[in-house]
Amino acid sequence: MLINLLPDFFAVHNSSDRVAAYLRYFENHRPILEAYWHNYVLDPRGPHFQEVVRATVNANRVDLRTMLERRDVVALAREAEEKCRAVLKIDSDMDIVLMVGVGAANAGELVVNGKGIAFICLEHFTSIANPDTQGLGLDPELIPLWLAHELAHAVRYTSPDSRSELKQAVDEADGNYSYWETGRTVALRELVVNEGLAVQAARAVSPGHAIWEYYGYGRREYARIRELEPVITPALTAELDRSALGLRLRFLSGGMSDEARTTQRSVLPERCGYYIGAKMVEPAIAAHGLDWAVRASAQEILAVNKESQATA
Repeated sequence: MLINLLPDFFAVHNSSDRVAAYLRYFENHRPILEAYWHNYVLDPRGPHFQEVVRATVNANRVDLRTMLERRDVVALAREAEEKCRAVLKIDSDMDIVLMVGVGAANAGELVVNGKGIAFICLEHFTSIANPDTQGLGLDPELIPLWLAHELAHAVRYTSPDSRSELKQAVDEADGNYSYWETGRTVALRELVVNEGLAVQAARAVSPGHAIWEYYGYGRREYARIRELEPVITPALTAELDRSALGLRLRFLSGGMSDEARTTQRSVLPERCGYYIGAKMVEPAIAAHGLDWAVRASAQEILAVNKESQATA
């Protein structure tokens, strides 16, 4: 189901008391927004919540309003959903949420009470970088790409046929996904495969973009990761059996210091594991199809990889 939170957010922005209006908006959509804040921003019960809310509701939104006048983002999202249903053979209940975020994450995945959710924060897709909103200035044509990426995660976490370690973790958490807890408890192998599958899903559902855009990289960052692949691969491979939040942040996120990402005198680029993960899952997709791979365990996927190397 498509959930469009834009009208409610703009009602907040048009209010005479925007902070109070946002707090009401948050309560009205608490299951989605609380999970978004917990996983991608900060604890909404913490001391900095209202500080972030105040900056969000007072930010300039001219770029977002202009983009929405020119692009039918609802139609883009519906088309992407239809393609994902065909390519991924979606067999669980899930939602797509169009929303305005608080500058954290251009898109993401959630599972709330057993339902998978893919959300897009549209302030990042105005084609104009906006320091007030921390908007990245991405082209709105990339919305289907990112929805496909996040829906692939949602399938892996919630499909009744999923054999992934992340599906098990979500089930054990009463049908709720936590980026932080899964980072601590799920093996790096599963986390890297998970991102690699999402990259390949985006390529299948929304072809024709520059290759680095599927990874969320810039062109120079993509070139640097390819250059450092002989350094990145053994560093990542040595940690595949381990589970630790620091490993997820080191290979699959941003925000860690250069020192924490240094190996063999090279600083590993942020999120470099996306590139390695996408290569790791290619043999399984070629052998069994994307819909099988997105539900397979990481061990099954890498076993296909070893078989393909043995017969090459």
